Amino acid sequence: MFMRQYGSGSKKGTRLVGFEDKYWWSQDGLRLHYRDYAGRDDRPPIICLPGLTRNARDFEAVAERLAGEWRVICVELRGRGESAYAKDPMSYVPLVYLQDINKLIDELELPRFVGFGTSLGGLIFMLLAGTRRGQMVGSLINDIGPDIAPAGLERIRNFVGSGGAQPTWVHAARAVSEVNGALYPDYKLQDWLSFAKRLYKLNSAGRIVLDYDQRIAEPFRVPGGEAGVNLWPAFEAMSGMPVALVRGALSDLLAPETAAQMKERIASLELVEVPRVGHAPTLEEPEAVGAIDRLLARVVSGQ
Repeated sequence: MFMRQYGSGSKKGTRLVGFEDKYWWSQDGLRLHYRDYAGRDDRPPIICLPGLTRNARDFEAVAERLAGEWRVICVELRGRGESAYAKDPMSYVPLVYLQDINKLIDELELPRFVGFGTSLGGLIFMLLAGTRRGQMVGSLINDIGPDIAPAGLERIRNFVGSGGAQPTWVHAARAVSEVNGALYPDYKLQDWLSFAKRLYKLNSAGRIVLDYDQRIAEPFRVPGGEAGVNLWPAFEAMSGMPVALVRGALSDLLAPETAAQMKERIASLELVEVPRVGHAPTLEEPEAVGAIDRLLARVVSGQ
């Protein structure tokens, strides 16, 4: 178990936050990983699903802030972080991820849960909404919608699976800033270093490498591979539950028109925009923190 102490022992509010590394098996025999932060048994756990190239570290700050009051389960999809890489790269598609998450929910025997999904993670929760109606009791969607803006999709297609090893963390920070600089115009070196340490890892050979199977890009290279099901009906299955939609004001993946349409289709949705941030907000921004807290308050009150 990892433990982190907040503040010094002499300061009021010092607490320890920890997680356990846990695993489950996919239907096709992959050992998949999640971080499990303990919380209250009388509240539904929060399942966090990251974006396409990301891992459990993306939700570290969120989990550390909420742990104790809420159980937080930070999942690493197949091919990311400590989850096993797939033998068949064509299994790196949303419907297979959905099968993996369904198996985890069944193994944990969760009667209820809240979903926090960034980008690809948000799409998976849209797919879950219809099949897990009654179990999913709230959802935070981070910078994604049923319609994906072509400019953002093209940017993702161009960088996914194309990164190499970096000699130092500063080089890794520079690499991510070159790709994402326009999306985070206020970031300084320390911010880019933090970004890099969520995206890269130090491998056993001492090299700094991307922490995902670069073959996740292969479905994008198949003609029509980015196409999927119509997600508007799946999204609308969230109607009636507390929903928060966080959008980066500079997002090139979630267009303002799509976000507005999402708000029109689900009356219970709260739309929050994070200024001077693109795809995707880290969920540490004050606007995102407020949206999370209001969402969870609605879950507790049953509104």
